[in-house]
Amino acid sequence: MKIRFSRSGLATIGTAAEVPVSSMFDLAVTQPRKMLKNLDAWLEEAVAYAAERKFDPDTLLQARLYPDMHPLAAQIRAVADSAKLGAARCAGVQAPKHADDETTLTALRARLQEVAAYLEGFERSQIDGQEDRRIDLPFLQGRAARAEDYLREFALPNMHFHLVTAYGILRHCGVLLGKTKYIGGMTLIEE
Repeated sequence: MKIRFSRSGLATIGTAAEVPVSSMFDLAVTQPRKMLKNLDAWLEEAVAYAAERKFDPDTLLQARLYPDMHPLAAQIRAVADSAKLGAARCAGVQAPKHADDETTLTALRARLQEVAAYLEGFERSQIDGQEDRRIDLPFLQGRAARAEDYLREFALPNMHFHLVTAYGILRHCGVLLGKTKYIGGMTLIEE
């Protein structure tokens, strides 16, 4: 039996035969979309935390873990960019561009929601079977990677690096988040 774990508990969903094996699509679209939604939920909690303590939640955007690290706003943008570029490059399409000029949590949450919606527009057929697609890397001129290698070795680790950093900044600022809020929902099976 397949069950989905959520913050409110466990809910029966289906049978073990329905649990899919991870594919390029799952790695490029499903997982990043889930994490974008998790990050959006953390930011919603940050707004509530600020309201409870009577301070402007947008002040959190300049918080950082160490002086030479990017602030929260840049970490959020990097998560969104990693998610959209990972899927777009694997599908061989151009990702939407963002101006990187958001100055409020509301605007950054809108960006996360926009990128999550963008990911929902991909079909499995656009990404599955594209493991050998050549991904040119603009930040490494003259270099390229196979789509599968790019996704597993750069896009996903980069996204999670910025997610963990955003999470750490929010926790450092006092926002009450736990590990289950980082992980989010999880599909489990019963024996």
